[in-house]
Amino acid sequence: MKLAVQLYARARELAGQDHVELDLDEPVLVGDVRQALASTVPDLAPLAPGLLIAVGTDYADDGIVVSDGKTVACFPPVSGG
Repeated sequence: MKLAVQLYARARELAGQDHVELDLDEPVLVGDVRQALASTVPDLAPLAPGLLIAVGTDYADDGIVVSDGKTVACFPPVSGG
């Protein structure tokens, strides 16, 4: 399955682009997306364990299945107060 992952904030800066195209075997889990991002864009590897990944409009944990055609977005964790 071809999947475009939108990148935001520090993830976008590290990747040098606003999205990454991934080609993954189905079924695709959020954890697969996380691993593929780290291997496709090595600069994202240190952030990969803490990345917040949204499928559609909801944040998703690593066990959620990503359906074909769903919007996937990646956000670094937010800190501060």
